[in-house]
Amino acid sequence: MSTRPQWTILKLLGWTTDYFSGRDIDSPRATAEILLAHSLGLRRIDLYVQYDRPMAEDELRRFKGLIRRRAAREPVAYIVGEKEFWSMPLTVTSAVLVPRPETECLVEAVLDRLPELQKGSTPAAGLRVLELGTGSGAVIISLAKERPGYSYTATDRRHEIVALARSNAEKNGLGSAVRFVVGDWFQPFSPAGDRFDLIVSNPPYIPTGVIPGLQPEVSRFEPAGALDGGPDGLACLAHIIRTAPGFLKSGGCLAVEMGHDQRSAVEKIVLECGEYSSVEFFTDYSGYDRGGVFVRR
Repeated sequence: MSTRPQWTILKLLGWTTDYFSGRDIDSPRATAEILLAHSLGLRRIDLYVQYDRPMAEDELRRFKGLIRRRAAREPVAYIVGEKEFWSMPLTVTSAVLVPRPETECLVEAVLDRLPELQKGSTPAAGLRVLELGTGSGAVIISLAKERPGYSYTATDRRHEIVALARSNAEKNGLGSAVRFVVGDWFQPFSPAGDRFDLIVSNPPYIPTGVIPGLQPEVSRFEPAGALDGGPDGLACLAHIIRTAPGFLKSGGCLAVEMGHDQRSAVEKIVLECGEYSSVEFFTDYSGYDRGGVFVRR
């Protein structure tokens, strides 16, 4: 009488890696490890410490469910409910974009300019920093982590998203460092009383017609409202660039992320606006144009 082969952690990782490879899933081995570790409540390194551990039937069933979700191209971050950004764990749901490594370049660009901005602020008052469209809170929480003591505010248009960002701040010990506000772009503020030293945003900037052709992980699962920048991808960027001067102090900065091929169009919008004295762009880790920093007159 034959017995069924026993699945161990190592055998299961090997099978899952081959399965994902045959379906063109990115980083098949790492994906298998992340999903199995999550399913078992282990760290990835523990999988190899316990490589010969037999898998129970309920563990196999649970893991197979995760495999099916990833094979259907659901992003790993949505499956496990978490994504690391700026060396911090962030909870993510399908209501927000999965934080991208290139957005860390936006954080770096802002951090490079904060010392110069601080020269115009007293230490007691600090700098006032606003993020528009915070999503998971990745950018504003990273800034608050690196430059504590400043005044940080972040907005998004849905209560659900703001609650998620707030919980991420609390998760990383920064719950009291950022004020989260529900509102669409500048709607919660008044030019008469709300002036900031720096405004930062990673707005939707993908042209509407391009979205269906993106990777299924993006086009099928990530929220269209956080991707869609209108017919030319510039609608949100243009609104922010044109409106921000009314909420910036003289000498304050606007920093935005943009598409790698949008530099010329964004620069044209900034120059036509006539409210900025300086226009600079920065690249991502691959050398592509990724965003700009504009100084208000």
